[in-house]
Amino acid sequence: MSPRVRMAATRWLPSSPAHGKTKSRRSSAVRRTLLVIAVSVTAVLLVAVVYGGARWTLSAGCGDTSWVSAGARVVFNAVSGQQGADPVATAVEPPNRLLGGLLSPDFDDSSCLSRYRSGLYRRQSLHVVSSHLVASLRRYESIHRRCGPGTSAYERAVARLRSPSNTSDAAAAAPSECRYLVWTPLEGLGNRMLTLTSAFLYALLTDRVLLFHHPGDDLKDLFCEPFPGSTWTLPEGDHLPFSGMQGFNARTRESLGNVLRRGEGGARDHPPPPWMYVHLRHDYTRNANDPRFFCDDGQDALRRVGWVVLLSDNYFLPGLFLLPRFERELSRMFPRGDAAFHHLGRYLLHPSNTVWGMVTRYHSSYLSCAEERVGIQVRSFYWARISTDELYNQIMSCAHGENILPRLQQEPSNATAGELPQPATRRKSVLVVSLHGEYSERIKDLYYQHGAAGGEAVSVFQPTHLDRQRSGEQLHNQKALAEMMLLSFSDVVITSAASTFGYVGHGLAGLRPWVLMSPVDKKVPDPPCRLAATIEPCFHIPPHYDCKTRAKGDTGKMVRHVRPCEDFENGVQLVE
Repeated sequence: MSPRVRMAATRWLPSSPAHGKTKSRRSSAVRRTLLVIAVSVTAVLLVAVVYGGARWTLSAGCGDTSWVSAGARVVFNAVSGQQGADPVATAVEPPNRLLGGLLSPDFDDSSCLSRYRSGLYRRQSLHVVSSHLVASLRRYESIHRRCGPGTSAYERAVARLRSPSNTSDAAAAAPSECRYLVWTPLEGLGNRMLTLTSAFLYALLTDRVLLFHHPGDDLKDLFCEPFPGSTWTLPEGDHLPFSGMQGFNARTRESLGNVLRRGEGGARDHPPPPWMYVHLRHDYTRNANDPRFFCDDGQDALRRVGWVVLLSDNYFLPGLFLLPRFERELSRMFPRGDAAFHHLGRYLLHPSNTVWGMVTRYHSSYLSCAEERVGIQVRSFYWARISTDELYNQIMSCAHGENILPRLQQEPSNATAGELPQPATRRKSVLVVSLHGEYSERIKDLYYQHGAAGGEAVSVFQPTHLDRQRSGEQLHNQKALAEMMLLSFSDVVITSAASTFGYVGHGLAGLRPWVLMSPVDKKVPDPPCRLAATIEPCFHIPPHYDCKTRAKGDTGKMVRHVRPCEDFENGVQLVE
């Protein structure tokens, strides 16, 4: 207990009597009792404030690496007498290291620094992890450890795949010992992370081992291994039949749609093919049969296939909620349907130590001192043209109109020469992530020239402005992932409509974003932004297919948890 707290406690103690041993002993007893009460009350209040903080922050000096809760700062400053600066305090061990059981404890911390530390930088999630999801993840890890690359079961599966003609009809028709789902990257990093998460949920639901196939170098040293005791990387040099799958399309003979068109799917008297291709790229709805992946007969065709390879640039996870066979399992995994990406993304997507170094260095240098962090993610699309001036005005109309950023100081300061300026009442850091630097520079100049009303201090930062997307470059992807992580540390987020980069950032944060709505006739819409109904990303190209009638249907009206997106016409997303 600090001297100040001890002094405050002793003020409540009665003064010692001038005479009498009995009275002296009674006074000592009373004094001790009151001291114990005072210390206990102080301790309870301290614990309540420490663990009641919404986010854990740096304890001493903005560049320190020890952590206390935001609430603990108030107590520490009050009892130590320090004003305007954090005291040197012993860091409190952060709670919920495993994110409510979401993460496995079976990793060495140093192998992936971000795995157990990312949660320190974010507000505590309001979305509870279900015990059934935790059990499903531990079960999956056991399967992956038994069937993953490097195991004898994997070698047998590869041999069976390479030489299906050497397998007897009875053996070919028998269920495989281990079954696999092979994912390969497509499009930009945001799309890749969303489709990878979607593929992982499908692997969970179908007891398949997810394998990460990246023939190039653009995704190397980007993510940590997510599954303990094994790897999720498909070994190079195996020369499997689908090694060139990046060139697959809707016309590929082994595609699910073509198998169903030929009437070969699910036939019990016919051995299953050794592998099958699922085409879920943005053009998959052009083939009448590819959308049947989201129907029971499509899943029946895939059930006995040992290897399923998948290409998608879509966040197709909401489509899995359309399948009746998965309904009960999904409801147990996600009692709140609108937190699927939030939980699975935090489980699966851990930046490598290289990327994590970028994240923590930037955070420590520019963001750690702020009481509030505002993330602004800006992306423009060719199909939603708007000028730089109009988009800047839209950002500021949203930020000021929704009280996300303070309005400008209207009158010049009354400070006289030689008078010290008043310290800021609140520090707000604004992180702008965009391919272009104009927006952050204009926001920075705005507050530099006019100042913020209410005595707030607004600092504006932008890590990179690369001008164009280069998803085929490793360093570009590392910087993009670092920015997504920094965006996910925000307390409030403004994002561009339909941006997968923004989806990842606010999804990992567990925040409903303020969405900059798409322009109308190249002009700012009214209102300029809306608070999203959900933290879930949008499935941009859903099937819109009625499995019973084999005809078009409204996907947004088929099941309770799936509704149309606000930021992308014809898209659907999970809501509660």
